[in-house]
Amino acid sequence: MNKKEETITKTRKAKSSTKTNVESKNKTTAQNKKEVNVKHTATKAITKIEGKKIYATGKRKTAIAKVWMISKGSGKIIVNGKNLIDYFQRPVDRMIINQPFAIVKAEGIYDIECNVLGSGLSGQAGAIRHGISKALNQISDEFHKTLRSGGFLTRDSRKVERKKYGQPKARKKFQFSKR
Repeated sequence: MNKKEETITKTRKAKSSTKTNVESKNKTTAQNKKEVNVKHTATKAITKIEGKKIYATGKRKTAIAKVWMISKGSGKIIVNGKNLIDYFQRPVDRMIINQPFAIVKAEGIYDIECNVLGSGLSGQAGAIRHGISKALNQISDEFHKTLRSGGFLTRDSRKVERKKYGQPKARKKFQFSKR
């Protein structure tokens, strides 16, 4: 080989070794990112157990419910400092809130205190139901199976679609005139 060919082969070898070093660095950074994401989600877990009180948050539309479940109680539910019947006049909303207890067969066992912000009464009822379900999920694995199969642990991610410009609402269009 002449000197020119030797320098070309040396540069090719050097480039290939740097590529492998870069690839191995990328793999390790990707693994580190995955580890960081796992740690972040573990610390971001919303629910925690404090003695006999269990805390969980529930969300629905734009409503956020902070729910504290007291383990041995009479079954009363307090929403934003008011009784459940006073806060939710519609029986449908009260039924939605009591669904997790009915499916788990734990009606009248736990006291609930919750603070709800945002959305309307229907969204707030859904957020409270989600929070109660997450709090019950911490108590027992049997509860987890029944709540998961009933779909109570899944957050309903539907929200109002945004209004678009050139339209009166999200999907509605202004009247079209041909002539």
